[in-house]
Amino acid sequence: MDTTLSSRTETESIVQDNLDYTLFSWSKQKGISPIAVKYAEGVYLYDYEDKRYLDFSSGLMNVNIGHGNQRITQAVVKQMQEVAYVTPSCATRARGELGKKLAEICPGDLNKAFFTLCGATSIDNALKLARIYTGRHKILSRYQSYHGASYGALSAGGDPRKLPADAQQAPNFVHVDLPYAYRWEYGEENLLKECLQRFERTIAFEGPGNIAAILLEGASGSSGCFTYPKGFLKGIRSLCDKHGILLIIDEVMSGFGRTGKWFGFMHEDIVPDMVAMAKGLTCGYLPFGCLMVTDRIAAKFDEAMLPLGLTYSAHPVCCAAALETLQVYEDEGLIENTVAMEAYLNSRIEELRAKHPSIGDWRNQGLLGCLEIVKDRGTREPMAPFNAKPEEMTVMNKVAAKIKELGMYTFVRWNYVFIAPPLCVTKEQIDEGLAIISEALQIADSNVLMG
Repeated sequence: MDTTLSSRTETESIVQDNLDYTLFSWSKQKGISPIAVKYAEGVYLYDYEDKRYLDFSSGLMNVNIGHGNQRITQAVVKQMQEVAYVTPSCATRARGELGKKLAEICPGDLNKAFFTLCGATSIDNALKLARIYTGRHKILSRYQSYHGASYGALSAGGDPRKLPADAQQAPNFVHVDLPYAYRWEYGEENLLKECLQRFERTIAFEGPGNIAAILLEGASGSSGCFTYPKGFLKGIRSLCDKHGILLIIDEVMSGFGRTGKWFGFMHEDIVPDMVAMAKGLTCGYLPFGCLMVTDRIAAKFDEAMLPLGLTYSAHPVCCAAALETLQVYEDEGLIENTVAMEAYLNSRIEELRAKHPSIGDWRNQGLLGCLEIVKDRGTREPMAPFNAKPEEMTVMNKVAAKIKELGMYTFVRWNYVFIAPPLCVTKEQIDEGLAIISEALQIADSNVLMG
């Protein structure tokens, strides 16, 4: 008998099987120590030793309704008992009811749903549809944005995770570098003008008649929660209208109450031409996505074939899960709770800033926020630079390790510590989470440069 195997704890065996036989995304494969999650409930994860971890980033900013909601389980079981799968050419009750519900939630004439498998497939189909509809080929998007990991979505994004595949990226994507308030030196009153002018100049350089769509996040997420200057999305909508360019808003992360409204773009009272959705649509209970399009775009295919398709499009079980998830948002008042918790969280962060010299900035919409950690508040030198090399992550890795040790799961990237708990979070749970982050930030504070 292998004594090594027999002496392992259950957790160690589970982790070792994962390491030996599976690959972990966006990570080196040696030296990692994943949490072995046995079960999850509300805002907490539990391992096999019953250690509790506060999930302060809602998984990957997707478990908006919290973990373990059995209403979703029951809806899924009921649907599977009736029919687990039919081809996308068939109609089901769940598909029709979900499409109708999304049309009610979305403003304007965003009334037609094309169901996908995830955020990346929502984006990929939006890109295809924009090019087919307009007959144009270029897509404008933002550096420091992320739209998914498929070749199309990765190329559309401006995240450095695409760089290893740079030589194989899809063509005809043009990126614009937008400044953000914390690192903008020329007065906040000039920031909106500069952001819009950068897009205007790029449109002129690339040729308006070549540009099919502008693709933007409804609210910035994993790139650093950069907030748009007020009026930016309205200005982009006007630019699109002027040049016959479609506006695609990526609400994969920022949608479904995350920013305090159903969708991030609703803060500016605009209607995009397409909205890409996923994450909060089923809150990770099942993989699912959706691309909502306007009646005007859909009408083009009344008499012509719609050249989009996926084997699992409009999967009835996923539709049932999504429909029940949307009902949970409403029944449990989660969007209203997000607005209340945003105000409470912001006030508590101000107290943390007074205590921790390493906190340079706090950016947040609803419950989609991050702390920017710096070495020097005066110069705003980051504790780790953009796309930091491993040796530049020493301090932030220690901060992340301390957070995990103290019983928290959250997203730490470069010099950012993300705070995006499930929308069902309470004041007491926010206090619990901030206490953990506060203790971990003492490591960063000890590395602040004293003038």
